[in-house]
Amino acid sequence: MFEHHTEPLMPKAAFLRRTARFVAVALLFVMVSWLIGILGYRLFEQMAWIDAILNAAMILGGMGPVTPLRTDGGKLFASFYALFSGIVFLVSVGVLLIPILHRLLHQFHLETDSDADTDG
Repeated sequence: MFEHHTEPLMPKAAFLRRTARFVAVALLFVMVSWLIGILGYRLFEQMAWIDAILNAAMILGGMGPVTPLRTDGGKLFASFYALFSGIVFLVSVGVLLIPILHRLLHQFHLETDSDADTDG
């Protein structure tokens, strides 16, 4: 999936395509996580769709629930969903940074002409 440090640097167009794929993966992960929150609020709190969407988005975005929670199941779900959302944020940031950091580290390993002259 990634080029080895002994291989030449990937062309910019290919790098942008790779980055777009990683952005798509991160967005898919966030959307699936949002759907989990929506369904959880519908199941445990019997919220209307629009309220479930709003509450799931607010928790996933790092805020708190907008609608007060009435049931113990809903409160437990919101607690676990909030912890899960923190992990989703960290994983998504990591997925977004992977191609950029790989390219940066790959550039550090590129051998220049002056390096090749001093090795021999």
